[in-house]
Amino acid sequence: MKVLWRCFTIVHGLMAALFTCAALMLIAIAARTGWTAFTGQWNEASAQSIIEALGLLAGAVVAIQIAETIVEEEVIREADVSGPTRVRRFMSRFLVVVVVALAIEGLVATFKALHQDPSQLWFAAGLIASTAMLLAAWGVFVHLNRSAEELEPEAMEKAKREDAKIQ
Repeated sequence: MKVLWRCFTIVHGLMAALFTCAALMLIAIAARTGWTAFTGQWNEASAQSIIEALGLLAGAVVAIQIAETIVEEEVIREADVSGPTRVRRFMSRFLVVVVVALAIEGLVATFKALHQDPSQLWFAAGLIASTAMLLAAWGVFVHLNRSAEELEPEAMEKAKREDAKIQ
């Protein structure tokens, strides 16, 4: 069983490496897009390029944060994500990045729609509204999960001990 568990750790490490590579590629593409806009004419097209670069950077942040979460939770801690404390912490780490990235993408989509195709504003509004609903659902989840944590104080202590592996 330990060999199988070690294989899962290796696969998680590989996934984290691939997320990191994807983040680095997105950063490079965003930098190239931004540099092209900076060295070209400073006009509306350059502004659109910068806005697109921001969207790429938001995607890179998501990818790098997912890689970090995978490494910390699955490789270093080898945490069991079954108790309410660990689930809340894992989900919160993931969702904070996703919500911020989706909000940035919603703003990017809004700017692009305003300047290129106003009929696309409905899609941007839908993305922003969906992001708001995800944020509200996350808040409900945290609230309900906190009640479950109070029933299992030993799980919180276990999670704190696992945190010592990171420090």
